This record gives sequence, structure tokens and C-alpha cells, in this order.
Amino acid sequence: MTESTITSKGQTTVPAEIRERLGAVAGTRLVWHLMPDGSLIVRAKTRSLRDMAGMLKAPKGKRVSIDDMNPWR
Repeated sequence: MTESTITSKGQTTVPAEIRERLGAVAGTRLVWHLMPDGSLIVRAKTRSLRDMAGMLKAPKGKRVSIDDMNPWR
């Protein structure tokens, strides 16, 4: 298990092993989630939603109009 210390200024260093496994480099943003049970999840924000553009392909022959997608008909 790796660990780090929080400084008097509230800063800490992410251990090298963790940075390598996450692919985190200088400038990588970290997202912190405090769970109801007191556990903490820290996630490296390495991708943008824009990176997912074009990942999904529409099924062939199935087209839906914008009006049919609108739930407020």
C-alpha cells in the first residue's frame, strides 16, 4: 500500500506508482468523491467527454426523428 502525507498547506504528492498506473502527468485534474461511509475515491480526469465522440454507431435501418425523441409530446 502506498501513502502520502498532507502538508500544513493542505497539499500532498501523489506517489509515483499511482501516477504511472493512472497515466497522470503534470496538469492532470483529480476528482474527489467522499462516500457516505467515510471512504474516499480519487479519480484522475484524464479524458474529456469530447474524446467519446463517434464511439457509438447507430443501428442500421433504425432512424428516429427528433420529435419522436422528445419526451414532452
